[in-house]
Amino acid sequence: MPDAARPPRHVLILGGTTEARRLAAGLAPEPSLRVTTSLAGRVAAPRLPAGEVRIGGFGGPEGLTRWLREHAVDALIDATHPFADTISCSAAQAAATAHVPLLAVRRPGWVPGPGDTWHQVTSLDEAAAALPALGTRIFLTTGRMGLSHFAHLTDLWFLVRSVDAPEPPYPPRMTTLLDRGPFTLDGERELLRAHRIDVLVTKDSGAAATAAKLTAAREAGVPVVVVQRPPVPEGVPVVAGPDEAANWVHRIFSEANSR
Repeated sequence: MPDAARPPRHVLILGGTTEARRLAAGLAPEPSLRVTTSLAGRVAAPRLPAGEVRIGGFGGPEGLTRWLREHAVDALIDATHPFADTISCSAAQAAATAHVPLLAVRRPGWVPGPGDTWHQVTSLDEAAAALPALGTRIFLTTGRMGLSHFAHLTDLWFLVRSVDAPEPPYPPRMTTLLDRGPFTLDGERELLRAHRIDVLVTKDSGAAATAAKLTAAREAGVPVVVVQRPPVPEGVPVVAGPDEAANWVHRIFSEANSR
């Protein structure tokens, strides 16, 4: 088929992150590409990316496989949150079954520096188990979906920050702060001071938009419980940002065109 008659290559981005929005913004204007971003639908008012958008789950790896085939997807990019391991595993299975090239975009994780007091754990349950020995006033920034892991800690007080209001079960002694990053260092300093926070709990999400809390905790001598991110499914190539992902898209389509 001559290039002039070739239909646009369809790129499906599994999104919901800053990296996904930047990638869609870079690829969508290209006439040779059709870009669709899929959002999970967990945020009430998401920031919509450029290009086409679908909202909602696929129904596991089988549903995603059907979608890839029915919509003639030529490349799949997993640019979801580093802790969205369920959809990442589904993407790996579906891409292999449908024979669609797959790339994962994962921003670099945070690294402790001089003066940090970090307690690294592998799960929210481990984070909850560590808290009674560390403090009584907890700044919990792990998102609203995992609050049930802390609901049994009735002797501790929690400040929970999330984009949307949480639903039970959650800790009985809890104040909710509805907010969306990026957050400033001055703002995080004041938040720790005003609420007399003595422990910070966070996931190793990476990115600068929410990193100021780590600096504020270091300055205040507040220990940080850091939940380590799950690994990318075995065999899936990984890049650190949208520029590298865009280069990958152009490379695989260029190689396909030359065959």
